Amino acid sequence: MCLLLTLLFLGPRAGLLVYWIGWPARWELAFSTFIVPLVGFIFLPWATLTYVLVAPGGVEGFDYLWIGLGLALDIASLTSQGGYGYRRRSATQYA
Repeated sequence: MCLLLTLLFLGPRAGLLVYWIGWPARWELAFSTFIVPLVGFIFLPWATLTYVLVAPGGVEGFDYLWIGLGLALDIASLTSQGGYGYRRRSATQYA
C-alpha cells in the first residue's frame, strides 16, 4: 500500500527508493550488480520498478507483459511534451 501511494504522489523514482530501502532482499534477488538498477533508475524507472516486482520468482508468462507496460510508460513519458508543449504547438498550427 505504501509503494502504491508513493507511486501515485511522487512517481516511479521515489517508488524505487522506497522499495530499495523497504525490501532490500528482493532488490538483491532481482539484480546482481549495482550498475543495472542505477541506469534503470535514471532512464527507465517504470520498467525497472516492474522488473523488481516480477524478477525474484523468475520472469515468465505474463511477467513480460508487465515489463513491456513499464517500458511503454517510460517511452510515453520521454516522448510527451506535456500540456504547455501541446498549447504552443496548437497555437502555431492554427495561426
